[in-house]
Amino acid sequence: MSRPDGINIPDGKFYLGDAGYACRPGILPPFRKTRYHLNEFSGRNYPRTAQELFNLRHSSLRVTVERAFGALKNRFKILDQKPFHPYSTQVKLVLACCILHNWILQWGFDEHVPGEEEVEPDDIVSSGHGVEAFDNDAWKNKRLEWAEAMW
Repeated sequence: MSRPDGINIPDGKFYLGDAGYACRPGILPPFRKTRYHLNEFSGRNYPRTAQELFNLRHSSLRVTVERAFGALKNRFKILDQKPFHPYSTQVKLVLACCILHNWILQWGFDEHVPGEEEVEPDDIVSSGHGVEAFDNDAWKNKRLEWAEAMW
C-alpha cells in the first residue's frame, strides 16, 4: 500500500484491517492481545475495557462486510470465480452486481433473477499479508481515542 501504485485511501476514510495489518493512517486493525471474535463476548462475557469494546464492534463490522460479500457472491456466481476480465471490467461487474442486488431488495424478484439463498459468514482468518509494516503511533492514538469514546 505504500508503493506508488498502491491503494489510495482518502483522508478521513479507513479500511478495517485484520491483526496482520499495522495501525497506520487509512488502516484500522483491532487491538492485538485483546479479545476480538464475537463468540468470545457471548453470554455474560461483556467487554471490560475500551479496547475490548472497540474490538467487539470492529469484529461485528467485519462480519457484516463479509456477509454482504458472501450474499453477492452467492447471488452472482460471476463474482465467485477466478476473474478473466480486465481489472476495469471487474470493477464494473462488482458495481453492476451491487446495483442489481439493491434493486432486487427494493422491487422484489422476477423470473430472470434467482432467489437469494441463506449465507453464513466464514470464520475470520487473521493472517500475515506478506508485508512487514510498523504501527503508526498517531494512528494508534486515534484508534484508542475512538475506543475510549465508545466506552
